[in-house]
Amino acid sequence: MKIVVLDGYTENPGDLSWEKLEALGEVTVYDRTSYVDSPVIAERIGEAEIAVINKTPITKETIDRCPNLKLIAVLATGYNVVDCQYAKAKGIPVVNVPTYGTQIVGQYAVGLLLEICSHYGHHDKTVKEGKWENNQDWCYWDYPMIELYKKTAGIIGLGRIGQATARILKAMDMEILAYDSYPCEAGRELAEYVDLDTLLAKSDVIFLHCPLFPETEGMINKENIGKMKDGVILINNSRGQLVVEEDLAEALNRGKVYAAGLDVVSTEPIKGDNPLLKARNCFITPHISWAAQASRQRIMDITADNIKEFLNGNPIHVVNK
Repeated sequence: MKIVVLDGYTENPGDLSWEKLEALGEVTVYDRTSYVDSPVIAERIGEAEIAVINKTPITKETIDRCPNLKLIAVLATGYNVVDCQYAKAKGIPVVNVPTYGTQIVGQYAVGLLLEICSHYGHHDKTVKEGKWENNQDWCYWDYPMIELYKKTAGIIGLGRIGQATARILKAMDMEILAYDSYPCEAGRELAEYVDLDTLLAKSDVIFLHCPLFPETEGMINKENIGKMKDGVILINNSRGQLVVEEDLAEALNRGKVYAAGLDVVSTEPIKGDNPLLKARNCFITPHISWAAQASRQRIMDITADNIKEFLNGNPIHVVNK
């Protein structure tokens, strides 16, 4: 069985091993292939039966050029880069990793919020530049310090990651509201379910933990921002396309939104003309919520299990049944 990994570097820059895949077949690993549709993708798949991808797209054209292809394994939860319906029509299962970074993504979301509230990085930098040493007072702060105690956090999307975030916020004695299309008992133990307009109106901090669907795309827009509290904080480490970036930048620059902590943007890598790059009080990190070694190891392990079960005739985590 030939297995080709088309963009393995972000999953494994050298601190993990491909040995679990290598135990299942003849493995070829490319660090990077292409993040846009390209003939090189099919060329690299070649005669392989299994293609392992992260963000390299697998289109109808690529599938048609790879007649031996029998399985597409995604090293991630999101699988929008694959033409899943066409793969289904060709009898090719697409499998993903549904749960691997729940805790670290929740941790990262709260970390973005804490950086906004206390500006740790900025103050560390100023101390090392000599500002504290040469300060006439015994302490200083260059930004308002924000206490989160008893403030209201609104979580849009109270699935596994939303619940992980909620547990951390609950430990910080924040009030928690949630909006989700599918309320559940586990969610009720952590938050009060409300409609979206109520969440927007009452939250001091809003977390986006919902999937990207047609109905959620662009949900943080001028209209919905207008329903928010003045000085709200927005945290998004879900999907960049949930936000209309021009509208958020405008709201940041006029102070309607006090700050935003973002680990995702609409086009990645970020483009130099993205309006959020110059927006006031906007913190942007390069889509790394998921990237702790322990989390990436789980991706590797689950992907190997996905391939093993497929070879055993019992495919799991199939997203295009």
